Amino acid sequence: MRRHPAMWRRRVSATSLLRLLLLILPLADAATAASSSDKTALLQFKASVSDHAGLLASWSEAASSDHCSWHGVSCDVRSRVVALDISAQGARFPSSCPRSGAFWRSCPDHGQRLTGKLCPAIGALTELKILSLPFHALSGELPDAIWGLEKLEMVDLEANLLSGILPSKLPRGLRVLNLASNMIHGEIPLNLSSYAGLETLDLSGNQLNGTIPGFLGSFVNLRELHLSFNQLSGSIPEEFGAGCKSLQHLDLSGNLLVGSIPRTLGSCGELRSLVLSSNLLDDVIPPEFGRLRKLQVLDVSRNCLSGPVPDELGGCLELSVLLLSNPYNPTVLSDNSSYDYTDEFNYFQGRISESITTLPNLRVLWAPKAMLEGQIPNNWGTCNSLEIVNLGENIFTGEIPKAFSKCQNLKFLNLSSNKLTGWLGQEFSVPCMDVFDISGNYLSGSIPSFNQKACPASQLLLDGLASRYFSFFSYRMRAAISMTMTDFGDHITVFQNFGRNKFTGSLPSLPLAIEKFGNRTVYAFLANDNNLAGSLNDVIFHNCNALKGLIINLSNNWITGQISTELGSACLPLKAFDVSGNRITGMIPQSVGLLENIVRLDFSRNHFQGVIPVNFENLEHLHYLSLSKNNLSGTIPAGFSQLHELKYLDLSSNSLSGEIPDGFVNLMNLTVLLLDNNELSGKIPLDLASMVSLSLFNVSFNNLSGPLPLNASMMTCDSVLGNPLLQSCHVNTLSIPPLSDRQGRSAQDYTDSSPPSSTSNNNSAGFSNIEIASIASAAAIVSVLLALIVLYIYTRKCAPRFAAGSSKSREVTLFTDIGVPINFESVVRATGNFNASNCIGHGGFGATYKAEISPGVLVAIKRLSIGRFQGLQQFHAEIKTLGRLRHPNLVTLIGYHLSEEEMFLIYNYLSGGNLERFIQERYKRTIDWRVLHKIALDIACALAYLHDNCAPRILHRDVKPSNILLDNDYKAHLSDFGLARLLGNSETHATTGVAGTFGYVAPEYAMTCRVSDKADVYSYGVVLMELISDKKALDPSFSPYGNGFNIVAWACMLLRQGRAREFFMEGLWDVGPHDDLVETLHLAVMCTVDSLSIRPTMKEVVQRLKHLQPATC
Repeated sequence: MRRHPAMWRRRVSATSLLRLLLLILPLADAATAASSSDKTALLQFKASVSDHAGLLASWSEAASSDHCSWHGVSCDVRSRVVALDISAQGARFPSSCPRSGAFWRSCPDHGQRLTGKLCPAIGALTELKILSLPFHALSGELPDAIWGLEKLEMVDLEANLLSGILPSKLPRGLRVLNLASNMIHGEIPLNLSSYAGLETLDLSGNQLNGTIPGFLGSFVNLRELHLSFNQLSGSIPEEFGAGCKSLQHLDLSGNLLVGSIPRTLGSCGELRSLVLSSNLLDDVIPPEFGRLRKLQVLDVSRNCLSGPVPDELGGCLELSVLLLSNPYNPTVLSDNSSYDYTDEFNYFQGRISESITTLPNLRVLWAPKAMLEGQIPNNWGTCNSLEIVNLGENIFTGEIPKAFSKCQNLKFLNLSSNKLTGWLGQEFSVPCMDVFDISGNYLSGSIPSFNQKACPASQLLLDGLASRYFSFFSYRMRAAISMTMTDFGDHITVFQNFGRNKFTGSLPSLPLAIEKFGNRTVYAFLANDNNLAGSLNDVIFHNCNALKGLIINLSNNWITGQISTELGSACLPLKAFDVSGNRITGMIPQSVGLLENIVRLDFSRNHFQGVIPVNFENLEHLHYLSLSKNNLSGTIPAGFSQLHELKYLDLSSNSLSGEIPDGFVNLMNLTVLLLDNNELSGKIPLDLASMVSLSLFNVSFNNLSGPLPLNASMMTCDSVLGNPLLQSCHVNTLSIPPLSDRQGRSAQDYTDSSPPSSTSNNNSAGFSNIEIASIASAAAIVSVLLALIVLYIYTRKCAPRFAAGSSKSREVTLFTDIGVPINFESVVRATGNFNASNCIGHGGFGATYKAEISPGVLVAIKRLSIGRFQGLQQFHAEIKTLGRLRHPNLVTLIGYHLSEEEMFLIYNYLSGGNLERFIQERYKRTIDWRVLHKIALDIACALAYLHDNCAPRILHRDVKPSNILLDNDYKAHLSDFGLARLLGNSETHATTGVAGTFGYVAPEYAMTCRVSDKADVYSYGVVLMELISDKKALDPSFSPYGNGFNIVAWACMLLRQGRAREFFMEGLWDVGPHDDLVETLHLAVMCTVDSLSIRPTMKEVVQRLKHLQPATC
């Protein structure tokens, strides 16, 4: 029977379909099984984490629940999971924290997040292409199963708590690997060299060490490389310039990279951002960077760069942000980070080119403390984009460029602490700026009434690295300003500083645009230390009540007249008001008691009279109150005991009478209480001894009587001096001289033309003639005994300690090869078995000997006192740290020997003697200001190196002329560094009880034994004073001024009286530049002020001295 063709075709089709179904059904079952496996893996992941925010609430075990519809899960057409993308809800970066490695760690606001381990079950998602779980708190090591997912293209686990090491194997198709801000350690594996397909690699904010592999520079597809804030060392590989044709973002900041910046980076033509800050890079900025036409951000701050800023950077036509220096520590992001301020180490030479200032897209130019000099360029192009310029603390001269008046979007201009001169034009848009700081220059004329005009809207965009830099610096600068002024609670939003110039004329109206007024604005106006005159008119408080807060500092001017009786009601938002050091008269208005927001009030050094208003007790936020050196009378208001926030109270040098209020003991935050030089009577409240917060107390020169408080740690005999009816003071305590008008005796006491009479001294001390005779006799006997003891100690120090044939260990460890062998026997032989004839000096740590190790090869041997330390292992560790230090102004530690019976250190020998001898014998040579300046700068550089370049930092603790050695060219070298920590306190250090020497020890160190770098700064200030004057730290000529008067008090006295010329050694004033000499004296005084926050760092001292660099022939 013949089959019908159509029927045959249908039968064949049915058979084929059946066969196809038989093939598809198993595949469908397999797909269903795989999909079910994915769901199981996701549920296992959910079970391994804690989800308090409910991010995984939609993930249900119910059979009807489709895992492809769960939050954060994406599937393909087969219901296979291809993406797991769950960010912490609300995770964001605050405006103060740009998303960049340069400002990192603990910065993101994580919001609601997952916690727990990263489950290996993710490895079962075999079709997964994207794994993105950033900003959670996932911990533990990275599961190996993840790296077996062959189809994985992107891994983003940023900002978790993951640990372990980097994987040595990655999926072949991986394009993005982001493990930033975790706790991953170890080195970057060399096996990663075979994964050249990577486009983004972000390992910033971890604990990686080792070097940067050169193969990363050959990844031709790599567009972003972020390795910032790890512990990577070595140099930047030259290979980075070879295969970087796609590289757009390179961030290596915050590591330990050394060497020069590779010039080959100038070949990376696609670079948009190059961030190399916070390393140890040296040499220069490569001029080849001028070829980076697309570069938008260049940050080379916080390195050790020098040389000129290359004009070629003008070729970076897209450049928006240029950071040459940056004093703010980018790793510290709290609001009080200004106190973690770390100095900049880039020191450039020369000017900044107009080719840079005229860049059309420039928004941020940040170069404070960069040692730039010359004139600030007059040409800033159209400057339509310019918003931030910080050129403060450089050495710029000339006038402020008029071109800034055309930069309508300029919000931040800092030109402070330069040498600018001329007048300030009214065309500048100061009223519209958020920060305007021209303090510390030589500007003159009047502060103009600036042209008032509408302020342009901000051009700030919220995306892009440039905008985030802008946000960071705006926030950080205002936070720093707020913290350095005082604790106001709110950040200053508008800051204008005209202080420390030569402005004259009357007080201006506050230069603030109408748009800036409002209940969110905290406005600071500073015009202190000028020559402003006239009266405190009402204009300065105009519209004050329209602000959230107002801070005014007009101190040290020539302001006269009276304070308005309506002050309290006219300016309720006033937070700080400082008019100290003027000529204001009249009474303190009662309305001041209405200033309920006031935090700081300083009316000192004026001509106020009358009584202190009783309603001061209403100032519940007051932290600082100074009414000293006026003509106030009456009693101290009892209501002061209600000022529970008060920390500083100075009522000294008035005519106050009555008793000291007992209620002072209730002021639990009070640290300073100065009531000296008044007419107070009655007893000192005995309960003051229980005030643990009180660190400075002075009631000297009053009419107090009765007993002294027992166990009062804040009290010295000087603090109660001049009260004839008071119990005699026999407290054996260190007498600290007054360093300002707010300490010790009054200024008048120190500035009398005739010394105090012996009668008044005797009476004030309260001793009878018999007591005086007894004390004198005892003192004579003790003096003789002390002389004998000192003689005995000296002979013991310079005497042989052992037999030359000792069998103990004689190993000598060397850090430096000086070309001849040094061993134990050669040291003993060269010193004549430590014979006294070779002893060239002795100090608290032992005697020093001159030793000729080989003909013509001299070294210095410091023989240490046995038993000055505990633990040989600790000594070895500490001394090896000192042996690694290298600086041209440090004495070189060549080696050491340590055994149970002998200890000595080997140093290079300097033939010029020490600074103490130089000062004593300077009359034998011609006075040369350049030599004195060079010595001062050398010492400062050495201390700055110890404080800021050593990890951990090294504090000297005994800076004095005898510890400063000179070579034949008068180059200064600091010695004995690190020995105070190594050997402990000296038994022979003039018996201060702390490491240090009388006259050089900082007051806070002497009283509390708490040491900091600022203690070294104080000691340096005293040495600097000795270097430029005719006096020693505790010169005998100071004795007529009374106990405790020293070179610091003498310098303060002469400066106050306008007699600075008398301070300098004979002949120096005639040969040295007067302005520079006075500025050096001011610097020395600044180093010795009581306030640690006001004392400069040694890096700041170095910079100030470099500003004063004398001209050479």
